Amino acid sequence: MAQETRGRLAVLGLGYVGLPLAMRAVEKGYDVVGYDVNKSRVDRLQRGSTFIDDITDEDIAHAVAGGRFRPTTDAAELAGFDVAVVSVPTPLRDGVPDLSFVEDAARTVAPHVRPGSCVILESTTYPGTTEEVFVPLLEQWGGLAAGRDFHVGYSPERIDPSNTTWNFVNTPKIVSGVDEASRAAVADFYASVVDSVVPVQTTTEAELAKLLENTFRHVNIALVNELAMYCDGLGVDVWSVIDAAATKPFGYMRFTPGPGVGGHCLPIDPSYLSWRVRRSLGHAFRFVEIANDVNDHMPEYVVTRITAHLNRRAKAVNGSRLLLVGLAYKKNSGDARHSPAIEVARRLLALGAQVSACDPLIDPEHVPDSVPLVEFDAEQVGAADLVVVLTDHDAFDWSLLERRPAHVFDTRNRVGHPDVDTL
Repeated sequence: MAQETRGRLAVLGLGYVGLPLAMRAVEKGYDVVGYDVNKSRVDRLQRGSTFIDDITDEDIAHAVAGGRFRPTTDAAELAGFDVAVVSVPTPLRDGVPDLSFVEDAARTVAPHVRPGSCVILESTTYPGTTEEVFVPLLEQWGGLAAGRDFHVGYSPERIDPSNTTWNFVNTPKIVSGVDEASRAAVADFYASVVDSVVPVQTTTEAELAKLLENTFRHVNIALVNELAMYCDGLGVDVWSVIDAAATKPFGYMRFTPGPGVGGHCLPIDPSYLSWRVRRSLGHAFRFVEIANDVNDHMPEYVVTRITAHLNRRAKAVNGSRLLLVGLAYKKNSGDARHSPAIEVARRLLALGAQVSACDPLIDPEHVPDSVPLVEFDAEQVGAADLVVVLTDHDAFDWSLLERRPAHVFDTRNRVGHPDVDTL
């Protein structure tokens, strides 16, 4: 017997945020229309093929075959939705927030808004976006008013790709609305697909809470990245310092250095907050701007350390064979968005190095053309003048690097050999 539907959900934007929501909603009994302007992505989903770490081909194929998930590029199929969730990108363009995808999504969904329906923005953005930008566009069509005729809210995404502990379902979901009834409608929807919801008073509070979460991480990662640079100059092992500090059971949270920050969140989200503060109040958000400066320069610093390592062995970067281990921005993920490892590769190529890379998880389309992907094996390790660890996937056989520790520069402290050069 067919499962009774819980309602019709429209998801606009089928990326790392929208697709997990769509799959969970299908699982919980919603009929889901997934809308995306990327035709190749939609075609792939229609064939039952995934492109993100946390959703399998089987998940997609089952949802499509059952008729509960319809990926489409046709906006007309959004008609009749009960709930619409907008989860589209919000990039930076020359340091300025680009809300064009949010604005386009609002214009796309607006003709299909009807009395009693609910529209939710999930895209990360600056405080005030929902009510100042999103709502006016929704109200331009059909004479309906947000709050009076239909519900509007904001619920920031908290997706952490490849996190095996915290996922879309068990991570608490912040919810808000433009009025009390909207907040209740948003909370009711998410309560049907996640374990717990956290209501806040206004959409602005919800927007700012998301930026605080990521700014907190961004600033603390910048702190340990800068500490790592100074520890190298002082002849101190930063990893040992961090391990010692982490034994304190209160008042300290462990963060570790690396080749930079990647993904959508840290390279972008804090700058949305900084931009809003400067535009509205005329002040610089100094912590954010300092963190941006430190983290943005980490790939350059990594290349400087690689150069110094080779110089100590009477080798130049130009012409050296460098094997990069891991190109994704984070461990056990194929996500290459804003990956600092790829920036390191580009800088090394510009210096004339012969660069190859190992990463079994990354999509080859995201790898620079001049960087061949090779197997991580004894032959490739042995042929390299230097092996540079940039992403510490569990899939790698790390014992291979313990056999040539003097020819390894490890930015993640994964190899664990005393003769390995670490960040």
